[in-house]
Amino acid sequence: MNYPKISIVTPSFNHGDYLEATILSVLGQNYPDLEYIIIDGGSTDHSVDIIRKYEKHLAFWISEKDNGMYDAINKGFQKSTGEIMAWINSDDMFHANAFVNVAKIFESFPEVKWIQGNPTTFDRSGQIVLAKPLRRWSKYNFYTGDYKWVQQESTFWKRSLWEKAGSRISTQLRYAGDFELWLRFFRHEKLYVTNLLMGGFRIGSGNQLSIGKVDNYLEELNTCLNEESLDAGTLERIGQIKRYRKLLNITSRINLGSLKLKYHRLFDYPPQVVFNTSSQKFELISAEGYTY
Repeated sequence: MNYPKISIVTPSFNHGDYLEATILSVLGQNYPDLEYIIIDGGSTDHSVDIIRKYEKHLAFWISEKDNGMYDAINKGFQKSTGEIMAWINSDDMFHANAFVNVAKIFESFPEVKWIQGNPTTFDRSGQIVLAKPLRRWSKYNFYTGDYKWVQQESTFWKRSLWEKAGSRISTQLRYAGDFELWLRFFRHEKLYVTNLLMGGFRIGSGNQLSIGKVDNYLEELNTCLNEESLDAGTLERIGQIKRYRKLLNITSRINLGSLKLKYHRLFDYPPQVVFNTSSQKFELISAEGYTY
């Protein structure tokens, strides 16, 4: 198979206790065409020593004061050239074989422009403590308030989509930059999902804005949704989804199976990407009949 270049960016600031595990989760993929970039915000702990330890494996790194995580990520992606892109924070980790599987999926299905793996969570020691049930995603989930959560650590995308969406993460936001990026991606392409493990979030490692500032995150998120410009057709479908949702919540006297199917179809989900262990190939499984 072809191995398209994969660009990974790690924003880093004073996460020396976890940074090496993050780096090893990237380099340990042994992916043949990897471009790994670390942007450190001027750490005062031992982070820079760890980065120097691995600098011969890095395409670029720098340690200097920046304007926050999203500024650092933008700096990294501006240095990147890979066809496939993702970022991993300095306390989170990728799962084994994630990069090869992502490359195979993008190569097998040109219609897939971004994809999320099965969401997982690590504890502070690096043990997997949670693997959430996989769900499909649609922009209509976001537009109707059902947005928890497209896991950033498990999400990869094509550079072509990044460029369509403006080649940037918003630095006007402090907490919900990932969510605002997903909104822009949804303007152009559907999000595919796979039940393979791609990446995971480490909980309890300290200085985690997504947990410690969840109210601020939600406030920014709602601002992003309110500012999204939607056409008449999209607004009509949102109205239909909300009406169906209300019916599903209040009725027990009609054919719920039929109602759920009609409701599900309104979201226009893409197929799910699965690995067939018999054929040893990836396949697309239709969204039809999926239980929402």
